[in-house]
Amino acid sequence: MKLAKHILDSKGNEIWHISPADSVLNAIKLMAEKKIGALLVMENENLVGIVSERDYARKIILQGKSSRETPVKNIMTSDVTFANPEETIEKCMALMTERRVRHLPVLEDGKVVGVLSIGDLVKAIIAEQKFQIEQLENYISYGY
Repeated sequence: MKLAKHILDSKGNEIWHISPADSVLNAIKLMAEKKIGALLVMENENLVGIVSERDYARKIILQGKSSRETPVKNIMTSDVTFANPEETIEKCMALMTERRVRHLPVLEDGKVVGVLSIGDLVKAIIAEQKFQIEQLENYISYGY
């Protein structure tokens, strides 16, 4: 059974974040530079929110606001859904589906240790299913 920590071990624990006082424009630039869809919003070592391209589209573009003048704290999601490293991939997927989020910070003892994307989870589930199929094929081919 694969856990959140196993995905982080293979993909890495790099965390991209921004301050709540930074402009939305800076957040969007950083997301584009890093080719990611969301940033954690951190004050010192504390997770205070998450901001995504979806937040930008819905809360800046559609409302005609200025991304240069609007601080991240005005559009971020403060009620952040998160997992712990011991959560199963299936539980993480269920959390993301239920809360309709595409990025899931992983916290251990209140400290961010990584972020999982929906793509990370789908990739891990497909790899696990492929492994199981190969095992079944080997089992069948040896006549068990």
